[in-house]
Amino acid sequence: MTEYTTSSQVLTRRDFLSASAGAAILFAVNGFPAGALAGEIHSLPPLPYEDNALEPVISANTMGFHYGKHHKAYVDNLNKLVAGTELADLSLEKIIAATVGQPDKAAIFNNAAQVWNHTFYWQCLKPGGGGEPPAALKQRIEASFGSVDACRKELAAATTQFGSGWAWLVQDGDKLKTVKTGNADLPLSMDMKPLLTIDVWEHAYYLDYQNRRADYVNAVLDKLINWDFAAANLGA
Repeated sequence: MTEYTTSSQVLTRRDFLSASAGAAILFAVNGFPAGALAGEIHSLPPLPYEDNALEPVISANTMGFHYGKHHKAYVDNLNKLVAGTELADLSLEKIIAATVGQPDKAAIFNNAAQVWNHTFYWQCLKPGGGGEPPAALKQRIEASFGSVDACRKELAAATTQFGSGWAWLVQDGDKLKTVKTGNADLPLSMDMKPLLTIDVWEHAYYLDYQNRRADYVNAVLDKLINWDFAAANLGA
């Protein structure tokens, strides 16, 4: 059953950083420089493929706006918001942990979390994706959902939320499940390890699909989803 989560369900700072550690390592291993997630100046990490590599499912035009404008704006806004504050020297994960659930720091959390979410999302896609997950991940999916097809259906169902947000495949203890988060919220703040995500903000698909979010989601699951990345996250 798909669950809806919000940043009001928060953990201790230590728990958050523990939950995020594996994902941060995978960013570095899978082509995102570790420095993009830490340090005084946060930078826009390079894409792991050319901006036209996901066509025809996601066009270079969409990538130009989504990555080149939206993702970049989150990075730029974050740098402006933390400049001269006690957060300026913190890693991305530590900034998120320090601001989650705090109304007076909502702007910092939203931009930091969106930098993290987007950096993770690009790794969840690959040219020639879809198909069957690696054997170890497939076994875990079948144990939790019954079948890969059932897992795909639950992921698709998690994208039907009203408004903007994210659908996630996560590890929660010994089980895998799907959750959906609104706006910039992310599973790390609920002590769940993210394995995959699908961005369902309109800027992720509107230029290519207009209001046909379901068509975008199904195309991503059929042709782009990066099961290898999910398997690597599971094993981290």
